[in-house]
Amino acid sequence: MHLKRQENLIGYAFVTPALLAFLTFVAFPFFFSIFLAFTDWNFLSGIGGIKIVGLKNFVKLAADRRFKQAILNTFIYAAATVPTSIILSLVLAYLLNGRVYAKRFLRLCFFIPYISSVVALSAVFKFLFREDGLVNTALLSLHLIQTPLKWMTNSSLCRVPIILLLIWTAVGYEMIVYMAALQNVPRDLYEAAEIDGASGLQQFLHITVPLISPTTFYLVIVRLITAFKLFSAVNVMTMGTPALTNTSVVVEVYSNAFVSYKFGYASAEALVLFFIILLITGLNFWGQKKWVHY
Repeated sequence: MHLKRQENLIGYAFVTPALLAFLTFVAFPFFFSIFLAFTDWNFLSGIGGIKIVGLKNFVKLAADRRFKQAILNTFIYAAATVPTSIILSLVLAYLLNGRVYAKRFLRLCFFIPYISSVVALSAVFKFLFREDGLVNTALLSLHLIQTPLKWMTNSSLCRVPIILLLIWTAVGYEMIVYMAALQNVPRDLYEAAEIDGASGLQQFLHITVPLISPTTFYLVIVRLITAFKLFSAVNVMTMGTPALTNTSVVVEVYSNAFVSYKFGYASAEALVLFFIILLITGLNFWGQKKWVHY
């Protein structure tokens, strides 16, 4: 009995540092931000400046044109990047899983953007999509456009560089995950399908896609959450002053909290974002029973 108690104490000793870190840096900020969502607090006024305002922040959010546009933009980023990156990564994984020349080198090339700094990549994309950047230069040389496009300032184009960056950085990780999933698909099924006269496309659609659907489900959840937390790409490409047409919810939270010091209002925005992500994740878990193969 004494030995068991001693083992438990040793276990608690190992767990305590991680538990304290979780409580300090995750749990406390989370619950404190929920409390702040119902207050009016300027950070510079100190703790004594907190004023309880009830639902006032949420009523203000309902009429905030910039916040509603940020939510719309975030949904656009998610809708444009998640399906596109998943389809591209699945196709690439399927191709690179076969006999391809320099397969390892190609895998590395696709994976490098994922492990690279988003800030650095955003700066590169900002340079590429300048009026005198390489993208406009290439389009002009191919006679696809007559005048340089204003990618970063045109309201109908300013989301495009951000979307392309998100897709580019996501494909490498998703491709590696898919390649691991493809290794677990039984070869016997492909051999039986070939005997029955199924084409390569039919095998892909009726064997590969259903059997790796749990991986697809996982990637959809992860990429949706990542898209809704979009911050660095927008902040770097717009130099911290995003336009109404390309801002995101997290950028708005950051702006209100650390530029305007309206922590109560920013916390209300963050709480709305939390429930949006929770709702979308819940809907995905509810719908996965209809298309995920187990």
